[in-house]
Amino acid sequence: MVIYVVKPGDSVFAIAQQYGVPIANIIDANELQNQNQLAVGQTLVIPNGTRRHMVALGESLYSIGNQYGVSVDALLRANPEIPQSGIIYPGQVINIPSPIQKIGSMEVNGYTFPSIDMEVLRKTLPYLTYLSIFSYEVRPDGSLSTLNAQPLIEAAREANVAPLMVITNIEEGGSFSSDLARTILTDQEVQETLLDNIVQTLENENYYGLDIDFEYIYPEDREAYNDFLRTTRERLEPLGYAITTALAPKISATQQGLLYEAHDYPVHGALADHVIPMTYEWGYTYGPPLAVAPISEVRKVLNYAVSAIPSEKILMGIPNYGYDWTLPYVPDTAAQAISNVEAVNRAVRNGAAIQYDQTAQAPYYNYYDEAGIEHIVWFEDARSIEAKLRLVNEYDLGGVSYWTIGRYFPQNWQVLTAMYDVEKVL
Repeated sequence: MVIYVVKPGDSVFAIAQQYGVPIANIIDANELQNQNQLAVGQTLVIPNGTRRHMVALGESLYSIGNQYGVSVDALLRANPEIPQSGIIYPGQVINIPSPIQKIGSMEVNGYTFPSIDMEVLRKTLPYLTYLSIFSYEVRPDGSLSTLNAQPLIEAAREANVAPLMVITNIEEGGSFSSDLARTILTDQEVQETLLDNIVQTLENENYYGLDIDFEYIYPEDREAYNDFLRTTRERLEPLGYAITTALAPKISATQQGLLYEAHDYPVHGALADHVIPMTYEWGYTYGPPLAVAPISEVRKVLNYAVSAIPSEKILMGIPNYGYDWTLPYVPDTAAQAISNVEAVNRAVRNGAAIQYDQTAQAPYYNYYDEAGIEHIVWFEDARSIEAKLRLVNEYDLGGVSYWTIGRYFPQNWQVLTAMYDVEKVL
């Protein structure tokens, strides 16, 4: 597979000819709605594409490899007629192999709401190891909110995907509550009731395991949260249920802030089967325009995470969305969350050229709407997904976790399966 970046004057027909693949293959792989409308700078995945290059005067395998992002060894393997000395001649035509090669295997988790379109779920399940269904909200008395999860659980198990029950300290109709978490974590009677209800739901709904997403816990409740994890493991491990926890994206053990302090990375790493660092939301709804998950920031989190948690337990968070901000940015005004597919379609409709930030490893563009108001959009494309997925191999992680899978992003799954085999536990 090749990731192609659209240039001025490109067409799907010309790109297909260049790589010697049927037009339908490109349309299908990218789920293009209109093959005649492309944005300069957008990515297309080319399945089974091989580019050919005519050697120019003064070029070497090294310079050609740099141009296409492939190694000299890869060029030699793709062109067995070239001697090992690497001697090539002007006018010679050589094959350029894809820079994306199979690396290995990993586990993949996808978060979803029960309201997901079932056709989107059906298309996504083959690429998942786990399906985390969001969420059962804990109540102050230890009971749980109800969730219509059964259709998702049945679909997941039919596809050999392990369904996970997600619990959160979200107040019904509200947001994450520090006070609610304190009640659960410090009242032993309430906690026992909660664990009884968790076990009953796991059994009755045929879940594979539990995903705990408790956020904004008071720093002084850190040890109470650790004790809750110990008690939960003691209850669930004999019953054969897996435990996953979601973690704030910390870059050090002493990081300050309500989101971070109560999340004890070493304890979670010791007690949970998997941990999910939420490595996204640097660019967020009420913040200034930024890449949602700049790779430079993701690396900082992973550098700390692998020092405190066995790397094979880590499922790195990946965002499956982007944001559209109006400019000039006014603090505390809301950006619009959009899918990665809509981000490209919006660029096409507005005649915007997509740029790529090499530091953040993320695409973005500016455009003016019908009212003459300027916007900036940051999102994910095949290049940024490839860059993130390479971190799995670099840090020897267990895999990745997507928030969320509700908006289908075909290029993501094409890149993922080109690089890794998806492991199954069912």
